[in-house]
Amino acid sequence: METRMKMTAAAFLELPETNLPRELIDGEIIEMTASELDHQDVVLNLGILFKQAAKERGGKAYVAPVDVVFDEINIPQPDVIYLAPESRCIPEGTKRLLGAPDLIGEVLSPSTARKDRREKFNLYQKHAVREYWLVDPRDQLVEVWQHQNGKFARLDVYGMGETFESALIGSIEVNAIFS
Repeated sequence: METRMKMTAAAFLELPETNLPRELIDGEIIEMTASELDHQDVVLNLGILFKQAAKERGGKAYVAPVDVVFDEINIPQPDVIYLAPESRCIPEGTKRLLGAPDLIGEVLSPSTARKDRREKFNLYQKHAVREYWLVDPRDQLVEVWQHQNGKFARLDVYGMGETFESALIGSIEVNAIFS
């Protein structure tokens, strides 16, 4: 369930800290309840994959909730983030990131799938996130998008038993995401 209100980035960043997901998308605050357990399992698995990539390739990995400031009306909290060593996305102190992360994984749930596929997809495309994964725990599918020539191009949709190549973190076994 979501509650929505309009706000600026400056006002949003002054709100008290919370562990529940709360984002600012197109000037609208979106507050959500805690996610389902299957969602949490997949976020944890992605976090482990991204952390391993950071260890092997350099960079950093983060798991929500972490504010990512794109502009004055957009501060999403992606489920999982990977920042490459040469990333344009930089920490602002110890509380948030500024700019587009290199790789974002959003785990779909019935209440967020539409937003992840539309508003967040368009936001991440506009700000040139290099790679975007839409991860569906129910159907155990990973839809991979890569930013090319100013927009996202779909690499493919991968299921259990398949492997795909991330431009940023290498070879990924889909089973590892849903195990």
